[in-house]
Amino acid sequence: MKPLNRMNRLILGTGGAVALLLGTFVLQADGWENFKLQYFHLTSFLNDQTQELDDVRKQNINPQTNTRINLEQLLNGGPPKDGIPSIDNPQFDTPSTTPFHENDIAIGVVINGEAKAYPFGIMNWHEIVNDTVGGKNVTISYCPLCDTIVAFERGNTTFGVSGKLYQSCLVMYDRADDSLYSQPWALGVVGKQVNDTLNRIPAVKTTLGEWLDKHPDSQILSTDTGHQRDYFNYPYGDYYTNDQIIFPVRNQDQRNLHPKAIVSYIWEHNGETPFNEFSGSHHAFSHQKLQQTGEQVVEFNGRKVKAIWDDSLDTVRVEEMDGTVIPSSTAFAFVYPAFFRD
Repeated sequence: MKPLNRMNRLILGTGGAVALLLGTFVLQADGWENFKLQYFHLTSFLNDQTQELDDVRKQNINPQTNTRINLEQLLNGGPPKDGIPSIDNPQFDTPSTTPFHENDIAIGVVINGEAKAYPFGIMNWHEIVNDTVGGKNVTISYCPLCDTIVAFERGNTTFGVSGKLYQSCLVMYDRADDSLYSQPWALGVVGKQVNDTLNRIPAVKTTLGEWLDKHPDSQILSTDTGHQRDYFNYPYGDYYTNDQIIFPVRNQDQRNLHPKAIVSYIWEHNGETPFNEFSGSHHAFSHQKLQQTGEQVVEFNGRKVKAIWDDSLDTVRVEEMDGTVIPSSTAFAFVYPAFFRD
């Protein structure tokens, strides 16, 4: 793919910006949100695409030779690097002071007895929270375009939103060296940390009320983020339930569910490095099916594991046969064949 020349970028970018402005006069409510989501990515052409990997190059690293993925599939999502700002100094409310309601969806994490919840109302706008839970430095990440949750130990660095997408999913970057990570793989894909596997920790998607029933002393991420956002308005229109996939995504002929049906998946990387593919063990579980069956036992990486429908949290929990929780993630059904193939 040849880079666009400056005139083409200007025409496309200006067209995208004009389309956004015109939309304000013709669309209301969810229609406006859907319009923005459909066309906002056109504003990425205002940016010089030939410069998109300069931060990696500044580390004296050639992205063309230090990549796990096809760079032509690394797309600009619209907002630039840190245009979606991570939360790096998170503040927390108590169950009695949080403005969020019991039916609001949140990400729950427990480490060394300390429980915290991160409402989707905030995560939709920031996608990454760099925090410390139970004495461990962690990053909690959420991709609104693919509904994936990955929580992991971050060490002494922090992670941010790169502004790039791979298979319509979040690409994070490590602020220590600008390495890019594919969030659904929890794996370094471009830069110094290519093929680095993040040390994941269990995180659960549930309602705040269900989480607090199990963890009544949990802290809840505060809307005091230092940014002005409407944390009680979903910014993606009806994207969560419609059949639209905004950016190109591969292998959709292998999908037999609605693109926005919810699955949970588990995965373990095996250290091999096939180009543009995942290597290791993986399995997906349909939430709808597990709600009906209650439990499913499968072979996974040479052992048996079980997926359980957790009525108390209204979600899927995956465990070793001895009850040890296995880190998993929810995802829209379109995500799984794009990242994992049998």
